Amino acid sequence: MAALASSLIRQKRAVKDDHANRPVASKRKPCPKSNKSLCQKQILVLISKVRLCGGRKGRNEKRPEPQLKGIVTRLFSQHGYYLQMQPDGTVDSTRDEGSSFTQFNLIPVGLRIVAIQGAKTGMYLAMNSEGYLYTSEHFTPECKFKESVFENYYVTYSSMLYRQTQSGRSWYIGINRDGQIMKGNRVKKNKGAAHFLPKVIEVHQPPSPERNPGWPRKPPLLCPVMICSFL
Repeated sequence: MAALASSLIRQKRAVKDDHANRPVASKRKPCPKSNKSLCQKQILVLISKVRLCGGRKGRNEKRPEPQLKGIVTRLFSQHGYYLQMQPDGTVDSTRDEGSSFTQFNLIPVGLRIVAIQGAKTGMYLAMNSEGYLYTSEHFTPECKFKESVFENYYVTYSSMLYRQTQSGRSWYIGINRDGQIMKGNRVKKNKGAAHFLPKVIEVHQPPSPERNPGWPRKPPLLCPVMICSFL
């Protein structure tokens, strides 16, 4: 019996040693579960495709912005006078349609905002804080005028910088019945003194009065009825 027991003990030890000497298989690490949903994964795939499609050439190539076109016109008042800019910078009016000093470049500088430049003198029409019109060799904020079409299809030009402090009424460019230039704070938009009819002569491309990254791309809105009637 003792011999049988000892033989059994030796067999168990041999089996344990055999298992101990076998190479242990390397355990595979569990793949970490992704916390991203299916929708998020699809968005990432779309973003990667967009990045692949948009090459570097598209970023570096910049198309030149189109330059704005100025309108050479005569501003004819409802009272029968043409706005005029003399070579010495004097602003007055005349009934002579053939005068070369009645030609102006209407240059868009914003949405329905224009700069009025004398075609012959190269100076800009401006309005000061007292409402008087004057000419400036350089383009300043006082040279900006809002262009609006009135009910009778005439156009009004009001200062973008100055207006009545209490009522907020705009100051307009105006010519009275005697052909005299009026102060802007005395011109009312519903009176004939403030109404002008732009008689378009030609459309050309003058130099911009200012260089601004936010320069608008579209010219101000002009009444199509007026343009068609004078082209």
